[in-house]
Amino acid sequence: MGQFTEQFDVVVVGAGHAGCEAAMAAARLGLKTALYTLNVDLIAQMSCNPAVGGIAKGHLVREVDALGGIMGEITDAVGIQFRLLNTSRGPAVWSPRAQCDKQAYRLKMREVLELQPNLKIKQAEVADLIIQPSVVSPQSSGKADLPGLPDDRRLTPDDSERKRAVGIRLRDGRTVGAAAVIITTGTFLNGLIHCGEQQYPAGRSGEPAAVLLGEALKQLGLRGCRLKTGTPPRLDGRTIDWSQFQVQPGDVDPTPFSFRTRQVAHHDSQVPCYIAWTTPETHRIIRENVHRSPMYSGQIHSIGPRYCPSIEDKIVKFPDKITHQLFLEPEGLNTHEIYVNGMSTSLPVEIQFAILKSIPGLETAEMLRPGYAIEYDSIDPTELERTLETKKIVGLFLAGQVNGTSGYEEAACQGLMAGINAALQVKNDPPLILDRSDAYTAILIDDLISKGTDEPYRMFTSRAEFRLHLRIDNADRRLTPHGRRVGLISDSAWNDFLAKQQRLESMKQLLERAKLTNVMLEQIARTTTDCVGPGLRAGQAEHSPAGENDQRPPSNDFASALGQTLAQLLKRPEIAIEQLAPVLRQLAPELFEHEQIRVDPREPVAPLSCSVRNEFKSVETEIKYEGYLLQQQRSIERLKKAEQRAIPQWFDYRSVSGLSREMQEKLIKVRPRTLGHASRIPGVTPAAVSLVHVYIEIQAKRREQAAVI
Repeated sequence: MGQFTEQFDVVVVGAGHAGCEAAMAAARLGLKTALYTLNVDLIAQMSCNPAVGGIAKGHLVREVDALGGIMGEITDAVGIQFRLLNTSRGPAVWSPRAQCDKQAYRLKMREVLELQPNLKIKQAEVADLIIQPSVVSPQSSGKADLPGLPDDRRLTPDDSERKRAVGIRLRDGRTVGAAAVIITTGTFLNGLIHCGEQQYPAGRSGEPAAVLLGEALKQLGLRGCRLKTGTPPRLDGRTIDWSQFQVQPGDVDPTPFSFRTRQVAHHDSQVPCYIAWTTPETHRIIRENVHRSPMYSGQIHSIGPRYCPSIEDKIVKFPDKITHQLFLEPEGLNTHEIYVNGMSTSLPVEIQFAILKSIPGLETAEMLRPGYAIEYDSIDPTELERTLETKKIVGLFLAGQVNGTSGYEEAACQGLMAGINAALQVKNDPPLILDRSDAYTAILIDDLISKGTDEPYRMFTSRAEFRLHLRIDNADRRLTPHGRRVGLISDSAWNDFLAKQQRLESMKQLLERAKLTNVMLEQIARTTTDCVGPGLRAGQAEHSPAGENDQRPPSNDFASALGQTLAQLLKRPEIAIEQLAPVLRQLAPELFEHEQIRVDPREPVAPLSCSVRNEFKSVETEIKYEGYLLQQQRSIERLKKAEQRAIPQWFDYRSVSGLSREMQEKLIKVRPRTLGHASRIPGVTPAAVSLVHVYIEIQAKRREQAAVI
């Protein structure tokens, strides 16, 4: 188009974690893509904690990787400490977490972006969107004029009135045309930083806010809200007395984030984190100065993240707690800067100094950067389709914190989905829309577009109805076929995926076919109960997948199992698949060919390498929890059919076991007519709706029995 300075297929505005995934996805799908940022030296900057993953967040990163995203591979390359969390509980909630080298992360991300064909990185401020009327004739089917509409959505009169994004306008006056525009501006839209009584416009500390673009989005008629987040102070590690803190090491054999990573880069040079605690003096200082916090002085009116509260919020809301845990986490291998996880604050700088000096070991610590809070504009996510395209403007997609979420991982999965769907729309291909039973990514998007959010949205495993089905180990099986279909999975990665699935199936068939003999029993007897399991630190005995204490009886207690299959033996809660590894290695050595286990004749059992162990644990979970998984699969099918099922007027929410009082109050107040209606009530979790669904049948049977009596 002649009126534009440049022309691209897809333009991405903002080079944070959402923007990087969106730009890479569009470019990998063969589209001419431009990524605009205020500063090319701060691409993928980790504004808060330089860590990736955590409870549920690790699931999201695994899903991004399974679909063909890049966050997992970057993390494996620059992570400096890896831990698999929640291994004392069931496999549904195991989740990887990595402390990253902050500088190395953004440098590696920039390197990957710059090497990607079809992708151009541009430094400029985007001031406005170029919007034109969308031309749709009454006789048109709408498919050609409005590409990317789901097949089941018919053209409505409102579609003829929709506008279309055709490009962006830069602050210097240049115009850039695009068939699709993706906004991933994070906290930069009208960002305002607060530190005590001081406040000033900024997108991050030391970086300008995107005021012009923020005002431009308001003019488009998109509903918005004001949200708040914060960050803690950073310290000089050379001024900390490390002897006062509990050491928190990484895993002996780290679990990678990417299914394509065999071993993380810094597996043999991980750095420890440290655990600290607040004191009564800390609490006294905060209580006496809480009126100077912008959150409590009235200076901040926005809502912050409920599950990542500031230190002053903790003291005010939990006055009975005499201490709070803090984590001292390194920001990189080539810096002494330390992140104080758990001490997010917007108190004045002098109060932050006093708080630090009240903590044993930090009395002489020097603060390199103070903590602060930041308010920013976001768009009401109910303005979006499932593709993350805005309902009012064709070709305009939103992803990341601009949609009301919090966290790098939540941003990355949205960016990937927005990039995929923007590219598919430009190519006139059907969109990629995942179901809630497919991925946490789909749960996040469905929650946002169905319920909206009045506080920064954070992912939790409890948001899933069927979390045993949505594990980190099977994310590739759930999503890699989708990534392959749209074109993000390379031939080599696809072949590796198929080979892995074949190994898993062969292993499962072997376990179901091989029967326990006396020789096998003797081999199992030589295994130790202190084998290193998934993500465990040295010397830490693994707990059973069910989360029970790992008190394994001697193998002679299994004499009654002679003649049973190994799969039947593995279903016992006290048996872990590591104990069967010597047997499996003799029965099927080909299962270990892709990466040999470490053999030490001095050890009664050879510990499994990370890649082999993870495959073993995946098969173990499928066998050990087979009954639950089949039950969940049936429930998934039933729930899909029952989304429109009516809730009887006589239904008693108070008698639903497991339904919290909060859920009961919300449901009793609204009295939803259907399960679908119930799921759209703000604050009502998918798990609560699933419980109501089950208890409709239970209470109906009780009423029938009572009527007969």
